[in-house]
Amino acid sequence: MERGISRHVVRFVHLNGTYYALKELPPRIAEREYRLLIELGERAVPAVDPIGIVADRGELESVLITRHLDFSLPYRLILGRRMLPAPGTSIRAALAELLVRLHLAGFFWGDCSLSNALFRRDAGALSAYLVDAETGELHERLSDGQRMHDIDIAEENLSGELYDLAAELEREVVADPWAFAEDVRRRYEQLWAELTEEQVFGVGQGQKLEERLRRLNDLGFDVEEVELVSQGGEVRLRLHSKVVEPGHHRRRLLRLTGLDAQENQARRLLNDLTRYKAYLERTGDAPVSDAAAAGRWLSEIFEPTIASIPPELLGKRAAAEIFHEILEHRWFLSERAGRDVGLKKATQSYVDQILRKAPDEKLPLV
Repeated sequence: MERGISRHVVRFVHLNGTYYALKELPPRIAEREYRLLIELGERAVPAVDPIGIVADRGELESVLITRHLDFSLPYRLILGRRMLPAPGTSIRAALAELLVRLHLAGFFWGDCSLSNALFRRDAGALSAYLVDAETGELHERLSDGQRMHDIDIAEENLSGELYDLAAELEREVVADPWAFAEDVRRRYEQLWAELTEEQVFGVGQGQKLEERLRRLNDLGFDVEEVELVSQGGEVRLRLHSKVVEPGHHRRRLLRLTGLDAQENQARRLLNDLTRYKAYLERTGDAPVSDAAAAGRWLSEIFEPTIASIPPELLGKRAAAEIFHEILEHRWFLSERAGRDVGLKKATQSYVDQILRKAPDEKLPLV
């Protein structure tokens, strides 16, 4: 299997239709990483799922078992084989958001690197997952100093890995590894500021609060509570990191349809659901609630579309990503034809022209 670089022995095994990663570690470190991964899962941080530890192996080290992340891509596959358009931009954005989400949860990574993350397609972008937590620390809240130290480590690790990959492949993988790493820092700082920075507005400018919350929702975050402090003729809006919660669109899609998707995928599917609801209302097919429309969209649009994909091709992409790409292909075909070609025709064209030629990504192989 394709994988990143690890300082420990890592093996993959297949059991009852599921793949697992087995990593040898000293017993104390294995137990610590296992506990950290469990805690990260409870805090809804994107990370691999811990399954258990094999201990008491005599003179041998313990083995940490995690579930393989289906449809995940290591950075060497993305950058080394140029599988995605503009992969550098997608990876930088994904890493920056992963660091923000970890820091919001109070997690100091201590070894952020491309090798310690995996990436999943997310409606034309990428989402990043943590796969190595052995150097991490969980706190109630990180100080600015801890956050900046983590970013400094990330910047150095990222640039070093990119130089190493370029030397191994004997070609350039990104234009400038240092600029790549600096851009991750810049994206991180911008997103962190948007999520946590204090905002000042006039007493009569209540719409500013609504605008700020809408921007956060557009970024895929919810705010559980806000603090408004009146001082003279102005109001200060304070957002604390502990009440900013990622996954706004994922949670709404899951609540309405039961589908679990990446954040950008969920946003795209919700947009199609909204379009379908408007179609029902426009055709007079009985006014429906969001929940009722979601049920019909799932049974009449999403599920039949995915069911029409040949079974041997379903390992190419996750179902939500396939549906997103079909919608993109439908738009392209409709623009070229000057009319809406319809979902059924777009699906068949997508399967024949795109999906059959795509590499299998459920289990990337060397």
